[in-house]
Amino acid sequence: METNETQVLMKTSLGNIKLKLYNETPQHRDNFIKLVKEGTYNGLLFHRVIKDFMIQGGDVTSKDAPMSKQLGAGDLGYTVPAEFVYPKYFHNRFVEQLWLSLPSSYG
Repeated sequence: METNETQVLMKTSLGNIKLKLYNETPQHRDNFIKLVKEGTYNGLLFHRVIKDFMIQGGDVTSKDAPMSKQLGAGDLGYTVPAEFVYPKYFHNRFVEQLWLSLPSSYG
């Protein structure tokens, strides 16, 4: 029986976060795993935090960024085509989502 998700443990200074990467979105799953293995996310900041709601990170320019730097626009120079699994993963409260920019989302 094939599992429908891959789990990743994100370690932070304030505790660990377990992420589910769904096999129904293989391009995003594989891209995220590739970036993790390359160390791309090591040392990056969560540049947007809304208490009891969400966190946003992944801006590659946030590593060692000064407090005055505006964050959130850094990207890897490529996109991954959007993979919609509607309605199964639409507005699912605990699904970690990438910032979408139709028709593609940033890597």
